[in-house]
Amino acid sequence: MVGIDGRNKNVLDSKYICPVCALILRDPVQFIACGHRQCQTCLPNKHQRETTCLQCQTKMLRTEVFLDRGFQNEMKTLLIVCSWCQWDGILYNYQKHLDESHPNLTCEYCGEQFSSTNKFNEHKVSTCQKISVECLMKDFGCNERIIRANMKEHYMTEQHQKSVSKCIRQFLSHDSDRRIDTDCPQTTTESYNPDTSQFEALHGILNIFAGGIKALGNDGQRLNNQSLQAQVTLQTLEEKLPGLKLSMEESNGFLQGVNCNLDILKQDFTSLQEKVNDLQCVSYDGTFIWKITNVKEKMMDAQSERQTSIYSPPFYSSSNGYKMRARLYLNGDGNARGTHMSLFFVLMRSLNDQILKFPFNYKVTFCLYDQTPAQRHIIDSFRPDIKSSSFQRPRTDMNIASGIPKFCPLPPFGDDKNPYVRDDTMFIKIMVNFGEMSKALLRYAFSLNPSLPMHVQQAKIRGEMARMVIDQHHELNEQEDIELGIEENLPQ
Repeated sequence: MVGIDGRNKNVLDSKYICPVCALILRDPVQFIACGHRQCQTCLPNKHQRETTCLQCQTKMLRTEVFLDRGFQNEMKTLLIVCSWCQWDGILYNYQKHLDESHPNLTCEYCGEQFSSTNKFNEHKVSTCQKISVECLMKDFGCNERIIRANMKEHYMTEQHQKSVSKCIRQFLSHDSDRRIDTDCPQTTTESYNPDTSQFEALHGILNIFAGGIKALGNDGQRLNNQSLQAQVTLQTLEEKLPGLKLSMEESNGFLQGVNCNLDILKQDFTSLQEKVNDLQCVSYDGTFIWKITNVKEKMMDAQSERQTSIYSPPFYSSSNGYKMRARLYLNGDGNARGTHMSLFFVLMRSLNDQILKFPFNYKVTFCLYDQTPAQRHIIDSFRPDIKSSSFQRPRTDMNIASGIPKFCPLPPFGDDKNPYVRDDTMFIKIMVNFGEMSKALLRYAFSLNPSLPMHVQQAKIRGEMARMVIDQHHELNEQEDIELGIEENLPQ
């Protein structure tokens, strides 16, 4: 099995085409050393330790070639036009269409494939040039089976000529009393006495044969004239061919330039689209509420390792501050895989890193919202390890993620009563604790209505903090009064 054939394969992006079979990639594998891809079935001998990329001739170990599941997942949405009919759709549904509508019948004699049983049968009966057929003169002694392409040569053989002569003699044998001028040998049958009507019928048949021979002669002359005209036309086309080739080369060069510019524009558009999406939900106060939709689908992707983790949009500590994001492994990472959700914090490179303080050493708190009135939110925090490279000044787009591998046990995602996933959506809040809030104050902060403006939430937090300080002061005073009363009651 090679790649996938489609009528529009020549207009698809070249990255989706296998360089070996020139068809659409089937089960694409990627060479780690050079990044090129080809069909898994187009790889050379699987028992060899080394392999070579046919595009760039880079040699590498067989273990450095892997099935590119992410790219295969991307290809599922490619628009494909069927090679056999007018059907079009996405690649993910193409094989099902082929299995249901086109059994891919193949002629066992010439190897030609057909899109329907009717065309296949018509081919075998009348047009296949490699199938063996019986001679038309089989009833007159020519019992040989001949390949259809060799039929003209067979007509000139001695056996076939004898069968034709035998056929004519049998017709002429009905005229035992008269002789007919003909180039074919005549034989007589002593035991047969024809009547006039039989002779006239036979004479009519011979006249038909003669008319057919004349018609064939006229057709031969007409075909000769058409052949001469075709030769003149061919010579004219051959004279025009160099100019057409030059024009084609110029057009191909222009199209290559257009395709190159189109690829650049697509990349720019994708980059701009990502920036616009990020700006629509950006935050500049060190807190961010991440809305995650299609949770069941993302969980299945994580379990099948099609996409093990997802990133939140970036957010900032201030308009000139740190740039950050979260990374979530829905099915867990490392030792937590299959048992816990893993939630990590990622520092990103920003325009103002030169004036910011590094290493980053502020406490980070995560909250998975309980979407029921019970509000049993899952809250956990961690303090950065300032010796880790994850919290140094970023030198690439993102530092290595660091955080809480066992943030919480895996909730039952398929259960409608799961308080953390409702309508296939979950919410996670990330907060950088610049003010060193206590655990009690953190719980109060996460219990506030997220729809309140940030300055209102901050005012409420400050009020709660003042109340807690007053309560603590009262508790201390009461404790001192109790201790003083105990001392006064002691005997002197």
